[in-house]
Amino acid sequence: MNIELESPNDLGVHIRNNYEQIIRENSKLADQINFDEFTPLVGEISKAKAIFLVAAGRSGYAMRSIAMRLMHLGLAVHVVGDTTTPAIQSGDLLWAASGSGTTESIVRTAEKAKAAGARVVAITTNNASKLAQLAHVHVQLPAAEKQDHQGNRSHQYAGSLFEQALLLCGDALFMGLWKLEGSAAETLWKRHANLE
Repeated sequence: MNIELESPNDLGVHIRNNYEQIIRENSKLADQINFDEFTPLVGEISKAKAIFLVAAGRSGYAMRSIAMRLMHLGLAVHVVGDTTTPAIQSGDLLWAASGSGTTESIVRTAEKAKAAGARVVAITTNNASKLAQLAHVHVQLPAAEKQDHQGNRSHQYAGSLFEQALLLCGDALFMGLWKLEGSAAETLWKRHANLE
């Protein structure tokens, strides 16, 4: 990679402009999200015996962050693919995320979860996707898909806007669940990792 700058300050200005663009895109997306679609997701979480989260790539990192916050609430949470993740069964919930809703490994995981009698919640950009159709509950984040190279919904690379929105919505959902649950921050902190 060969990068030439006229002055060291150019890069700082460029990064700030990019940061502001990312914030604008997320704000614009927030105006397009139907947040009422999260109500059934909250219902599924509240009645699940255990919650399994799955996504691939950067969406997977966002889902791991969400899993951590659900754990802080004292919920039984597992990330699909971890060595200590148990079998999913009836009464459990699979929460799957895929921007396109067509990621084969995520679709197969949802199919297996349904076959085991678990409920499935999906978050995608596409209501007509296979994952959305498989799910008992679907939440649409109308962000750009990875292959939208035209910049129609986002000027960021690939699925960045979806991945960011997934994390932000997960944090917003956590805050709502936390308020409903009513525990003090000190109670949640006792569950925070102490082997770091």
